Amino acid sequence: MTTASLAPVATQQLATERPESLWADAWKRMRRNRAAMVSAVFLVAITLATFGAPWIPGLADPAAQDLKLSATPPSALHWLGTDELGRDTLARLLYGGRISLLVGLVGTLVSLLIGVTYGAISGYRGGALDDFMMRVVDILYALPYIFLVILLLVFFSRSILMLFVALGLVQWLTMARIVRGQVLSLKHQTFVEAARALGASDATIIFRHIVPNTLGPVIVYTTLTVPAVILQEAFLSFLGLGVQPPAASWGTLVSDGARVLALFPWLVIFPGLALSMTLLCFNFLGDGLRDALDPQDRRDVS
Repeated sequence: MTTASLAPVATQQLATERPESLWADAWKRMRRNRAAMVSAVFLVAITLATFGAPWIPGLADPAAQDLKLSATPPSALHWLGTDELGRDTLARLLYGGRISLLVGLVGTLVSLLIGVTYGAISGYRGGALDDFMMRVVDILYALPYIFLVILLLVFFSRSILMLFVALGLVQWLTMARIVRGQVLSLKHQTFVEAARALGASDATIIFRHIVPNTLGPVIVYTTLTVPAVILQEAFLSFLGLGVQPPAASWGTLVSDGARVLALFPWLVIFPGLALSMTLLCFNFLGDGLRDALDPQDRRDVS
């Protein structure tokens, strides 16, 4: 067989053996991580259940009170029992989960927007501006962030919107450092030099060329930030500074149940299980994404 006849065969083999993209390879390795996949399924299920609670047939009104059913244990009529006012615990758990997940997601989104923007500008500009911006981060790191949240809630308002903003404003520091480190390693790459040579502005280079290439670490840290924000909201609710009645979250349900733990333990057990399982699954998912997106750990997946 001549060299000319071998050329089409080699070309066909190269076409069929193209290396997979980072995201395709990461998805294959992610599917092999059973803990991460089970966690993802659980998080999707709990999200659908909480946000779809109004459309679940037979679910009681979480605000409906029936003093005749005051603090009844789990039964066929009320699967998770009732509280002191006769309100269905399952309904309050699902509606409260909606607020807890919203606080986690919106608070993380606020920290994501601030942290990515701040870290990308700092890393790209460099020099004295970078030093100044990072010193600001160091100073804020030295402050007890939970007290900052408490001060914001006390001096402004205790609304859910303020809770979203307050938690997001203290969570962006680590995100900024992660993005800055990624930008420092990317800003001298060939594709950045090419964009600069074509006349692209600094804003275009940062947000259209560099930031998309930092999505791997950003996604991983985002999945770890959500449970941190949810846990902080639960802590604030335990202190009475979180979600205000008549609304409820998993944190307020645990706080209310802790007062009567010795008499009605199910009022703490079920919200505590929902909260702990959700936090655990977010952490497992974050670990799975970190392993799947690690460029140093890429290997062939059959």
